[in-house]
Amino acid sequence: MLAVRQLEAGYGESIILRDVSLKVEPGEVVCLLGRNGVGKTTLMKSIMGLLKARHGTVAYKGVDLTKRAPGRRAKSGMGYVPQGREIFGQLTVYENILIGLEAAPREGRGRGQANMIPPDAIAKFPVLPEMYARRGGDLSGGQQQQLAFARALASQPSLLLLDEPCEGIQPSIVDDIREVIRSIKADGRTAILLVEQSLDFVKSVGDYFYILEKGAVAWEGTLTQLNDDVIKKYLTV
Repeated sequence: MLAVRQLEAGYGESIILRDVSLKVEPGEVVCLLGRNGVGKTTLMKSIMGLLKARHGTVAYKGVDLTKRAPGRRAKSGMGYVPQGREIFGQLTVYENILIGLEAAPREGRGRGQANMIPPDAIAKFPVLPEMYARRGGDLSGGQQQQLAFARALASQPSLLLLDEPCEGIQPSIVDDIREVIRSIKADGRTAILLVEQSLDFVKSVGDYFYILEKGAVAWEGTLTQLNDDVIKKYLTV
């Protein structure tokens, strides 16, 4: 599904990612771990095309997307929930979700379906329809995170990139997001790449783990292999 090979990326003269390779398959939650500042968000932006790769490739469904713009990557089936949510505060909840719908493939959608939000995208966050007319900027942080998630799901992606989805939100909504990820995983059609600081959270949903250190993959393995020694060496602050 997603194959990143020998990726190098950075900002200006600074190289942040060095020779990063990873893969994610449908029905799998792959977790990207590491201390602050090691390049996790940079990698997510590079996969989505928001940051140009200097070397290496990003392939999706067997197609090299390395030189494609973010919009074309989204239309190919990528959904992205960025760190900090980045919703449109002046737009309504409904309008925010419609923006996500713009990335959905046009094939098979009639004129009357152009603004139809897929029921699955909303069913996972039942509080949102009650807030359709509210501005995104008026929502709480947790509600905004649910909105960002629903916006990404509106295009019915086959690859979902989640960057710190639990950051700064209340425990009850963290639990809701955990269940959403589990339900998407159980469906078996969507690959998920997750960046998250909470070890308890990633252990509850993850299948495979990569740890970044100084912009490179320092360790990879299964949940069983993610033992206390690995955590102490690469993740303890």
